[in-house]
Amino acid sequence: MTGEQKALHKAYHDKHYGFPIHDDNELFGRLIMEINQAGLSWEIILKKEAGFRKAYHNFQIKKIAAYTESDRKRLLNDAGIIRNRLKITSVRDNARAALDVIDEHGSLDKYLWSFVDGKPIRNARRGGDVPATTPVSDRMSKTLGKRGFRFVGSTICYAFMQATGMVDDHLVTCFRYNARKKAQ
Repeated sequence: MTGEQKALHKAYHDKHYGFPIHDDNELFGRLIMEINQAGLSWEIILKKEAGFRKAYHNFQIKKIAAYTESDRKRLLNDAGIIRNRLKITSVRDNARAALDVIDEHGSLDKYLWSFVDGKPIRNARRGGDVPATTPVSDRMSKTLGKRGFRFVGSTICYAFMQATGMVDDHLVTCFRYNARKKAQ
């Protein structure tokens, strides 16, 4: 890993990864990022985060849900994002499903955080014991799929839960884990 790559990962870890997110649009944005990461390196996604934010109207769910064929074509030609037709279409479809969730539950935040009873699951991980999925991510994946969300397999859901602070999997040797322990 180059110095630039290390700096990119460190900045994300130290300032974003695992911090609880409760804003509906930001939660949806993290889901977009996790979906687009599937099959690619996280570094590629981090480098394109500003491009995603710009291309997808700062992750505004209502705007994305209203995307038309011309928006899809615009996105397919946007080098600032991952130009995968299925992922681009899923973002619009997921925004529409998210609006249904918001109508039913009042907010995407309330609904998604209900999978962890409204508070972060705090683990004490030691290196190689961080799973790719859990029973909670399995349940989230299955439930979101039934609601019409796409590209929401259990691995994507677990990564999303980690990224948005629903699950804190910082290693016991990490300063973020230790800062959390001091704050308790």
